[in-house]
Amino acid sequence: MISFNEKVYRIIRKIPKGKISTYKAVAKAIGKPLAYRAVGNALNKSPGMAKNLPAGRQAPCHRVIASDGSLGGYANGLKAKARILKKEGVVIENNRINLKKFGHFF
Repeated sequence: MISFNEKVYRIIRKIPKGKISTYKAVAKAIGKPLAYRAVGNALNKSPGMAKNLPAGRQAPCHRVIASDGSLGGYANGLKAKARILKKEGVVIENNRINLKKFGHFF
């Protein structure tokens, strides 16, 4: 049986560079639409973008944000999350990301 966390990681690995999704969309995608806080907790424990992991095991948790377009949280801090997203081409204006332009939903 696949753990909740692994289901989350499998889904977020599908978010392409330059796109984002929301905690709520990820929760819906794994069949647990009310578990968006649990998704955030799983991402806080994720393998992240660790350089020592093979590409298929990395979980780009920085690509998951709050439903209001704000960055949400990030284990390495919001400045790091914003820096990585900007490097991937995501535009952040007034501490928000345009979900219509950059959103990736399952």
